[in-house]
Amino acid sequence: MKKKRKILKYAGAIIVLLIVAALFFPTWTKEVKGKNSISVLEQVEINGTKQQLLIRGQDQQNPIVLYVHGGPGCPETPYAAAYQDLLEKDFTVVQYDQRGSGKSYHFNEDYSDLTTDLLTEDLLELTDYLSKRFDQEKILLVGHSFGSYVAAKAAYKAPEKYAAYVGIGQASNMQESEIDIFDQTLRDAKKAGNKEDVKQLNALRNKIHHGETIVPRDYVTKYGGVSRLIDVPDGDAWGILTSREYNLLDFIRYQKGLIMSQELLVKETFDYPLPKLVPKLDTPFYFVMGKYDGMTSVQAAKHYYDQMAGKKKEFVVFEDSAHYPQFEEKEAFYKWMTDTFKE
Repeated sequence: MKKKRKILKYAGAIIVLLIVAALFFPTWTKEVKGKNSISVLEQVEINGTKQQLLIRGQDQQNPIVLYVHGGPGCPETPYAAAYQDLLEKDFTVVQYDQRGSGKSYHFNEDYSDLTTDLLTEDLLELTDYLSKRFDQEKILLVGHSFGSYVAAKAAYKAPEKYAAYVGIGQASNMQESEIDIFDQTLRDAKKAGNKEDVKQLNALRNKIHHGETIVPRDYVTKYGGVSRLIDVPDGDAWGILTSREYNLLDFIRYQKGLIMSQELLVKETFDYPLPKLVPKLDTPFYFVMGKYDGMTSVQAAKHYYDQMAGKKKEFVVFEDSAHYPQFEEKEAFYKWMTDTFKE
């Protein structure tokens, strides 16, 4: 009996040590090779709070791509390097965990004042920081999903800071978008003959049409509206835990930041439709959509695009992907980026 208790005691101690090691295991990012390359994972002080940066590229003199992640609260730092390797040949790619998200979530910080306006201020200050650090007058700004809501506001407020704006999975009028997504998901459920899904979706019809809720993302995922050519990367617990850039403590930060950001920010995107906030852009802008996107409606994005004034604009659709065309069709996206911006 004593021997058994002793074994259990040692086993418990080992488990505790493993958990502690996982919590505080050093994080890093794989080296990018090149004479003037950069591959850093670091926190910098931006607008009064420490925010996490992942900067990767083969030549620091290449144009800077500043990438604004979606969610709210879904940093792409844990898996970015796996999908942006081609871009790193011709661009210096900067990912950052937004205030209160992922590694930029701090347990002792008050986030009760978190708004998209504050995130926009952060983005503008980060832009200035990067322009000075890399001695580049203008930055190429890329926003994905919810990140396109924040990034479009930044490009509208300070067009002089940006060479161009690219909105991937571009946010638009969110109520209009959700109605489109509902209609498409319902059609897909009927086509598949899933009567229970049809019943559950129809029960949400009025709330969705009145902007009181969104189409449940498990249905959108089920019918291919999130990702078609890769596994859905956001929220992948195993992928986050096994990445070089995140440890167990960061995973906990990710989960807490996700819940908090969703609670504070999703409603704001409905209450203040982006077409009213950003009716035009003075910098060249491009909306990049996956044909099967069920997270941000292609139809609603095109409606917004057609309304927007701008000297140079383009609406681009990737034919085989859903909400992540930059990852699902990374070779085609890389070619489009270099063809459009390398000069």
